[in-house]
Amino acid sequence: MAATRCRSAGFTLIEVLVALLIMAVLAGLAWRGLDVIVRSRDGSQAAVDRTTLLTTVLSQWELDLRALHDDPTAPALAFDGQTLRLTRRSPEGVQLVAWALHGKRWQRWVSPPVVTVTALQEAWLRSQQLQGSEPEQLVLLDDVNQWQVYFYRGNAWTNAQSTGDLTPATAAAPDAAGSAPAVQRETLPNGVRLQIDIGGRSLTRDIALAPQGP
Repeated sequence: MAATRCRSAGFTLIEVLVALLIMAVLAGLAWRGLDVIVRSRDGSQAAVDRTTLLTTVLSQWELDLRALHDDPTAPALAFDGQTLRLTRRSPEGVQLVAWALHGKRWQRWVSPPVVTVTALQEAWLRSQQLQGSEPEQLVLLDDVNQWQVYFYRGNAWTNAQSTGDLTPATAAAPDAAGSAPAVQRETLPNGVRLQIDIGGRSLTRDIALAPQGP
């Protein structure tokens, strides 16, 4: 009777190599899938962060406009094509706020609260000398290509740099010499439109202004 040869238990070298190759392919596919998931999550989180930041910035823009302080001392609202300056009420007095585009950075500068005519006029002069690198400048948004502001007057939107209607001459607060010269100034618009290009995407925001008291 011929002796029966028994096959030893285990895998051949070929089988082991094939199994390793299959495992390597599966691991590569799994890693690519995980990388796509992580990238998608990071992209979604970045989009949420940008949206949250933009919402916060526009809320501050609206708060500034709704707190306008209009009197003969200084212009309440003025736009020169690069910077929008406004005076706003605060619990401690009046503040001068400047929204400006420096390079591609949309920035906001605000003065300390003031309670005198002289201090407010000095804040206006200071706002006209801003370079964008001052420590008080807060960078709100990056990648801003351009922006424009329009005022709503006479049932129409007009460029904010156009001359508006003038109020009747009124007496400003007395100066150091005790005189109070008559001042003519532009009437405030009924609304403000913001158009801003952020990363190639255009955004428009309209704000209705509350009527100012006498």
